[in-house]
Amino acid sequence: MYDLKIINGSIIDGTGVAAYRADIAVTDGVICELGDFAGDAVRVIDAQGKLVTPGFIDIHTHYDGQVSWDQELMPSVNHGVTTAVLGNCGVGFAPCRESDREQLIKLMEGVEDIPGTALHEGIDWQWETFPEYMDAIEKIPHTIDFAVMVPHDPLRVYAMGERAMFDRQANSSEIAHMKALVREAMEAGAVGFSTGRSDSHKTSDGDWTPASEAAQDELVGIASAFQGLDYGVLQAVNDFDMLRPEDNFEHEFSIMQAYFEASGGRPGSMSLMQRDFAPNDWLKIIAGSEKMNADGLDISLQVAPRAIGVFNGLNCTFHPLMAHPSYIAIRDKSLSERVAIMRDPKFKKQLLSEKPVPLSGPGSPVPPMVDLMISRYEEIAEKLFKLDHQGVVDYEQGNDTSIAGRARAAGVSVWEQAYDVMLEDDGKALIYYPVFNYTEMNYDNVYSMLTHPKALPGLSDGGAHVGTICDASFPTYLLTYWTRDRKQKNRSSIELERAVQMLSADGADYLGMSDRGRLKVGLKADINIIDYEVLSLGVPTMIQDLPAGGQRLLQPVTGYVATFVGGEQVVANDQVLKARPGKLVRMAG
Repeated sequence: MYDLKIINGSIIDGTGVAAYRADIAVTDGVICELGDFAGDAVRVIDAQGKLVTPGFIDIHTHYDGQVSWDQELMPSVNHGVTTAVLGNCGVGFAPCRESDREQLIKLMEGVEDIPGTALHEGIDWQWETFPEYMDAIEKIPHTIDFAVMVPHDPLRVYAMGERAMFDRQANSSEIAHMKALVREAMEAGAVGFSTGRSDSHKTSDGDWTPASEAAQDELVGIASAFQGLDYGVLQAVNDFDMLRPEDNFEHEFSIMQAYFEASGGRPGSMSLMQRDFAPNDWLKIIAGSEKMNADGLDISLQVAPRAIGVFNGLNCTFHPLMAHPSYIAIRDKSLSERVAIMRDPKFKKQLLSEKPVPLSGPGSPVPPMVDLMISRYEEIAEKLFKLDHQGVVDYEQGNDTSIAGRARAAGVSVWEQAYDVMLEDDGKALIYYPVFNYTEMNYDNVYSMLTHPKALPGLSDGGAHVGTICDASFPTYLLTYWTRDRKQKNRSSIELERAVQMLSADGADYLGMSDRGRLKVGLKADINIIDYEVLSLGVPTMIQDLPAGGQRLLQPVTGYVATFVGGEQVVANDQVLKARPGKLVRMAG
């Protein structure tokens, strides 16, 4: 008598082979039969006409604080994810002394756009060291499994104190301390180490992140903690570089190579995206990674399945009118109050007559990129658009439906068009800005990234940028758009079996999680049942369900008939259930 039997499903097992019809049996949280077999079960699910896939693995999330208070881990659980990796980009909350808690909250609030009030209210700080952090979050039941990376920023603050926050280089004793702490965390079961080297990352006080300019010897010293281990990965997000001359690309890449080499051959990954101001750098990153791999390293590229973009709106963190003096005067009012004021024709005329003022600078949490975007708004408006185009959520639109295109058609300025759009739906309307990966106004280059043999679906930032994005929906988007909807447009697409493999087995192999990622006898019963024909995304909506009334964007999804974690069902017909089988994945024995 099996615990669970799923019959008549179209199996996409994660290996990349063509879909096939088979039944699956689960006992004690493990797949025990796959194929055509007899035997009854406590529960039988008929998956006729549905896809049956492995649970998805999201290698790039930021639930580091949320995991300590939130059992559901939405929105990742809503999109077929059964294992999430926390601690990316070098930001997190451990190790941490009591005196440094405020600094790390400001860091996460600024870098990852998570409300500081929610972090203050939600985190209970039952830890100081990284192993203690793992013990604390392991005690809390969750819907899905999660693994944790050691983040560079809190590690640096813990080892260097205030020196870490003032662009100081670590000395040899501080590097040795960081190395020892990383080794301690890895031996406790951490999945890896992450660093962030981005000039767009700032604390909520406007300061640079501690690890953003760490020298090569520091990164090499930390990475050497992995030598002798047969598990663990290294991750880096890097701009290569935004605010420095482009000829520094080669120097920065050499630092990354030294960092990966120092680990003794452990796998690593780097972010890959196309930026308008350096439109060919993504090709240089690919070429550099291919050379590293040819030299014996194992470096993957974390790729997003769509633009790295942000939502603008009166209810969001950013929008195009936020730098106008008239708006600044009312920005602290409630949404309904602002909408009422902005509907006054006199106020509208006054605001549209003004020039935006700078918002970034010393002491400001606003990244310089925001000032740059606003100063170039008439140009940028060519690639701003509403997602709900002709009743369909469409992330790949052209100039004609952009804010600039709509403005031309209406005979108004782009500022007035944006003003009017943002007042729609009582001020809750959203304008999508594909910041990266949309230089040519299409996803042809994204296709090249996704189909690179070392590409890994990543960069979803689940749990982060809650007031600007909802990219935890990446797995659903990869399945719907790249294997189905884009194919219907007669544009380059990805085979369904390959997409599932990318979302499951590829991530498991990269992380060294040999117990999951495929539908195979003996592996963990992390399983999705998906109604592929109806699988779809809606327009994100802002809800207020974080601690202290904090808000975040969630994206409606339809098509997940069931999601199982270790054989226990956590999602039924797109709704999160009460089961909490999720556990901390410890990589050490």
